[in-house]
Amino acid sequence: MTSPGVRLGLRENLAQFSLLVAVNAFVGAMVGLERSTLPLIGEQDFGLGSSAAVLSFIVAFGLAKAFTNLGAGAFAERLGRRRLLILGWALALPVPPLIAVAPNWGWVVAANALLGVNQGLAWSMTVLMKIDLVGPKRRGLALGLNESAGYGGVALAAIVSGWLAADFAARDVLVAAGAVVAVVALLLSVLFVRDTAEHVALEQAGHARAEAGAPRLRRAFAEATFRDSSLRSCSQAGFTNNLNDALAWGVLPLFLAADGNSASEIGVVAGLYPAVWATAQIGTGHWSDRVGRKPLIVAGMFIQAAALALLAASGGAVAVAAVAAVSLGAGTALVYPTLIAAISDAVSPVERPPAVGVYRFWRDMGYVAGGLVAGIAADAIDYAGAIAIVAALTAASGLWVMLDMPRASLASMRARAAATATDRAGE
Repeated sequence: MTSPGVRLGLRENLAQFSLLVAVNAFVGAMVGLERSTLPLIGEQDFGLGSSAAVLSFIVAFGLAKAFTNLGAGAFAERLGRRRLLILGWALALPVPPLIAVAPNWGWVVAANALLGVNQGLAWSMTVLMKIDLVGPKRRGLALGLNESAGYGGVALAAIVSGWLAADFAARDVLVAAGAVVAVVALLLSVLFVRDTAEHVALEQAGHARAEAGAPRLRRAFAEATFRDSSLRSCSQAGFTNNLNDALAWGVLPLFLAADGNSASEIGVVAGLYPAVWATAQIGTGHWSDRVGRKPLIVAGMFIQAAALALLAASGGAVAVAAVAAVSLGAGTALVYPTLIAAISDAVSPVERPPAVGVYRFWRDMGYVAGGLVAGIAADAIDYAGAIAIVAALTAASGLWVMLDMPRASLASMRARAAATATDRAGE
């Protein structure tokens, strides 16, 4: 039973939607602060000489975030989106103090595991809540705005922290800014965010595949991992996307530093990639509502592969690396919001949290694979060799989507949007 004033739509829920956009910008900023500082902190403050050791923080982050996504998707219906969002921000509070007092790199790795839990809960809930609010008609646009805000926060924090790290200790910059972000976001979530359970009930009431409740996690895991071709294509593409994002996060600063580039130059390049990604996602998410999901996903994976190949050939030259970063951001913008929209298209509203949770589990396991592959390859070959390997894997992922993912989603997406509009008109 829903309240009479509950409606689906972006305009109808603009205030709450805008608040969630702001909260997700803070989610992204927590990670962005590390983009241009933490690999350098590993080398400069803790004397780490191995790329695999430096990138261990990404492996810990990815494992924690992946399993948290899985749990968040399973428990979103039972515990409520808002409660999980608040819990996520509460768990972010100890991260800056742990990094501040860390006597060794293991403490930093542990702090990043906690950061992964924060990201898994907070980002997952802002994604689900925005999808809940807007309904099926503007799903791609909503996800474009959500991911744009999140990665806009990543980009801005990466650039600003890189600039500040040129004049102040990198660890001090990371700790102070992280504490401010965590406290402000927690207060916003506690004081102003409302749950979206009634919006889910409204959409589910008019859905052709109405169910009594959310499916069991075991079934959702099998569907999104290997049984359903649409879902498995998205899961592997998301996995590969974050595999190359882990490389950009962990190897890019070291690659550029090895060529003698300054911390501020590294910060600009590290920020360009998520900045383009963030800005372009608004348009690409909306575009996928019109032309379908598959063409954008395939094109995006191939553009990412080409960008990484250019980066591998750059020799660490900052100008070429900047062009590669812009291209990588454009390819990721085509892929990132579109994948979650494609997952949401393929399932009913009550199936959505576990399906999105499984997808996000596999996507963020890409951080684990990326940290391991990039770190081991960089030690065994060199930075350029590691980047070239990931470029080849990204191209293979695009080919997988091209061959495996059906292209019938656009018609079904429009049919669902029309059905929902008819239901709303009849209320």
